[in-house]
Amino acid sequence: MRKNIDPFLYNAHFLDIHGYDRNGAVAMIKNFIDNEERIENKKIVIVHGKGEGILKKATHEYLKTDKRVEEYKLDIFNDGQTIVILK
Repeated sequence: MRKNIDPFLYNAHFLDIHGYDRNGAVAMIKNFIDNEERIENKKIVIVHGKGEGILKKATHEYLKTDKRVEEYKLDIFNDGQTIVILK
């Protein structure tokens, strides 16, 4: 069976926060969004992994508060990453 892949993910900019603690991960996400905003990129992917869900929770808590984020959701094919749409 062939797995469907969202075509936008082929060209999306990724940030992998594996190995960071909560505070380090949030700092990396903020910096990543700053940079993506400067180049006017609207779609990004944050790879937080599955594990115990600590980084996923920290990522989603931060994205809820960032006014530059229009929408975010877990990738339906890989719940170890979050797709983010910027304003």
